[in-house]
Amino acid sequence: MISFYIHASVYMQVLIATLMTWGITALGAAVVFFFKKVNGTVLDAMLGLSAGVMIAASFWSLLEPAIDGANRLGMTSWLVVSIGFLLGCIILILGDIVFKKYLQRKKIKNLVGIKRSLMLMFSITLHNIPEGLAIGVAFGSIASGLDGTTLSSAFMLAVGVGIQNFPEGSSVSLPFRREKYSRLKSFTYGALSGIVEPIAGLAGCMLVMYVQNILPLFLSFAAGAMIYVAVSELIPESQNNKYKNLISLFTILGFVIMMILDVSFG
Repeated sequence: MISFYIHASVYMQVLIATLMTWGITALGAAVVFFFKKVNGTVLDAMLGLSAGVMIAASFWSLLEPAIDGANRLGMTSWLVVSIGFLLGCIILILGDIVFKKYLQRKKIKNLVGIKRSLMLMFSITLHNIPEGLAIGVAFGSIASGLDGTTLSSAFMLAVGVGIQNFPEGSSVSLPFRREKYSRLKSFTYGALSGIVEPIAGLAGCMLVMYVQNILPLFLSFAAGAMIYVAVSELIPESQNNKYKNLISLFTILGFVIMMILDVSFG
């Protein structure tokens, strides 16, 4: 198996690596199958945990590599990252308005909860696009001889992204479960949030020269979207619980868990 991977084409290597990261996202989403019935406080704690995960991922998975990448490319890093971040926030604000009008027109019940879950899924999916691109760029750089990246370091990047994807998969599926979706539907939405990684990985590999130049903007854009969802939707909703201090601790715990994963495997 290892021999096959080493001698496979670069596109096959990227596909296998990103399918692995997607599989771990699906594994994280599968946690909904292990809860027969979850009370409101536990679900609020999971929302708080998701917010902490997203805030930490926004910096260590997205903004920090965006700043490093912009500096490496000779860009004005603070300007590029600020523009990308603000664009991500603005797109989510517009998406918030569109989701609300669409759901009102369809007369869908529990409008606020469903809108929140859809925005969460969208932001996590958006976050997975630059991660897939980064994996594709790493493998493509080896084939193009652009930098000193090795096959083992590119694969370890994919492993690191995959490990980070586990809590992100559950961050999508659990809120859908909270809104009374079936376990299967909740899992499906969580798993689908990671399907973009293999697609983005192959695109990054094919367009390695061009993607490197826009990757800092992509990364910071995704960070802005994630921060918006965490601040405007997840934290306020989780704090409606009477055990506010406990929920806050779960938000902090989510931040610490994601920070450890990002720093250890980033």
